Amino acid sequence: MASPKFHNTFRQYHRWIGFFLAGIMAVYALSGVLLIFRTTDFLKFEQTSHRQLEAGLNGKGLGEQLRMRGFKVEQETDGKIVFPQGEYNKQTGEARVTSKDYPFPLNKMVKLHKATTNSPLFIMNIAFGIALLFFVVSAFLMFIPRALPFKNGLKIAGVGFVFAVLMVLFAS
Repeated sequence: MASPKFHNTFRQYHRWIGFFLAGIMAVYALSGVLLIFRTTDFLKFEQTSHRQLEAGLNGKGLGEQLRMRGFKVEQETDGKIVFPQGEYNKQTGEARVTSKDYPFPLNKMVKLHKATTNSPLFIMNIAFGIALLFFVVSAFLMFIPRALPFKNGLKIAGVGFVFAVLMVLFAS
């Protein structure tokens, strides 16, 4: 059986890492809530950019050059191509594109949540996940297994786990 010193050591690590992760958890929590509204214009503002492309592109070529998800041409004439996010001048090659995005600090937070292996932020996401798993394990190692808080903690954790699994399975 583990000694009280073992449990106190995990209490210390749990506390220190918890204080460190509190700020990181706040950022993840805010960006996670923000991502719930990503299909709306909530907190987004309009940005217009001008891009110089080669002249004389057709609709398909313009879509390839702009690399926009769901690109489609609304109207095409001899002089210009109109699409939902802007227009392209065939003679000059100038494209005016209007998009909606979050202001600076918020768009960075969203990128943190959406990080893939192509982004250096993915290392932070992995480290954060591992730290949270440490939190899960160390929460139980802080108590002596025969103690009532340990037994009640297991029950509450089990209910939380079942709740999360049920929400994932049935809330779609």
